[in-house]
Amino acid sequence: MKKQTKAIRTQAKRSQNREHSVPLYLTSSFSFESAEQGKALFEETEEGNIYSRFSNPNVAEFVEKVCMLENAEDGIATGTGMAAVFASMAGLLKSGDHLVACRALFGSAHQVISQILSKWGITHAYVDATATEAEWEAAIQPNSGTAPAGRPAARMVYLETPSNPGLELVDLAMLGRLKAKYGFILNVDNCFATPILQTPIDFGADLSVHSATKYMDGQGRVLGGVVVGRADLIQPIRFFARHTGPSLSPFNAWVLSKSLETLDLRMERHCRNALQLAEALERHEDVARVLYPFLPSHPQYELARTQMSAGGAIVTIELDGGFERIKAFFDALQIASLSSNLGDSRTIVTNPNTTTHAKLKPHEKAALGITPGLVRISVGLEAIEDLISDFEQAISVSADVLNEQV
Repeated sequence: MKKQTKAIRTQAKRSQNREHSVPLYLTSSFSFESAEQGKALFEETEEGNIYSRFSNPNVAEFVEKVCMLENAEDGIATGTGMAAVFASMAGLLKSGDHLVACRALFGSAHQVISQILSKWGITHAYVDATATEAEWEAAIQPNSGTAPAGRPAARMVYLETPSNPGLELVDLAMLGRLKAKYGFILNVDNCFATPILQTPIDFGADLSVHSATKYMDGQGRVLGGVVVGRADLIQPIRFFARHTGPSLSPFNAWVLSKSLETLDLRMERHCRNALQLAEALERHEDVARVLYPFLPSHPQYELARTQMSAGGAIVTIELDGGFERIKAFFDALQIASLSSNLGDSRTIVTNPNTTTHAKLKPHEKAALGITPGLVRISVGLEAIEDLISDFEQAISVSADVLNEQV
């Protein structure tokens, strides 16, 4: 069966009532048929549910579907996307390990790497998303280039592609080759692409991480995260999560599992809308820059066409005039919502400079291309004609407001 069919037909075991839709298992714990069964479950000689912090039928169904979509062997769900990112690192790295990360990351991922893992003696180095294979290789190897003497080889390489919010791409096939050569763990945040548009494991990645809060839910209702990949790597991540407790609730898992049934259909509309909006905004004389992976003007257009089946649902634009222009532009929008979230059926705009990446230092923002006039657009499912009209009028109104101020 095709993945689209499996996403709809994969279900956890039904009860004796033979429900067509799998029921909610809103329970903190599960009872044992006997003392002997309880012993066997804790010894892991028998499979079954013990406690919803460890496992739950709704959570298991959601994870099974994501594993199927990502071509992964095993997986674990968490309460949020950042819990998934953190667990994928903390469950596998130890003091003395070295992490190499793409510089273009979500703001909270930067904080985890630089402020939290560093407390445990885990060192890190950043590499530009557009770096050459030789530059990535130099960062991964020990004692190369300007690296301090005694620095270990990379234990893990972590990245987002496309990145948030600059939509920079990392060549997954290239890193897959380096992983095969040096044996590091290749950990990819696949949230923006979703497994519908890109499957990093097919390019050699060991782990694929998602904020399920975004497109997997798709309607801004629940929080969730998931890590899938090699079974031998998921095992220590599961141990970490079981004993530290970043569990996904059964209700949220039920919502997310149902949402995966329409992910393919929604992403088709998201991507079509995003491309048409990007093309329209690129033609607008008052837009300084438009970034979208499937626009021929994107500097990594050819790579995008190689490793993604469509360009995704995020369009990033830059308006001249700094934050004053942004305020006028946001005030003039009539359809798009102002929020720091993304991946919703509703179109959302945010200014990364003052929201998602506000905690970064000025030089870090500059390295990522995050300017005061940058706008991240999470393109929703509305009629594209309405979206284009709304953005065009808001751009014109904000330009007029800025000219009046001058």
